[in-house]
Amino acid sequence: QVQLIESGGGLVQAGGSLKLSCTAAGRTFSRYTMGWFRQAPGKEREFVAAIYWSDSTRYADSVKGRSTISRDNAQNTMYLHMNSLKPEDTAVYYCAAGIILGISTIPRDYEYWGQGTQVTVSS
Repeated sequence: QVQLIESGGGLVQAGGSLKLSCTAAGRTFSRYTMGWFRQAPGKEREFVAAIYWSDSTRYADSVKGRSTISRDNAQNTMYLHMNSLKPEDTAVYYCAAGIILGISTIPRDYEYWGQGTQVTVSS
């Protein structure tokens, strides 16, 4: 059984930082594109960042410059470190994995999804 398990969410003040983790179980994801998406209440799920198996990365404009995505293939784990958090970053954050040629910002391109972790940024 393949599972993606997110952790690290919580309540943080605006301007603070947070590190999200996504640990994969049941399969080795070293050759998968892995990504972070988020969904705020009443909004569609949106792309945040993704990392290809070669370690190339892509970020949404809304988080570029204040977020870093990384992966540790030996630990089958992906991370998202976010700084200078804003109230508009409040959402449920999901990790995803898929066999993709390159990096995709489209949720349907990803085969596996975690259950999500809540991030709340207070003003």
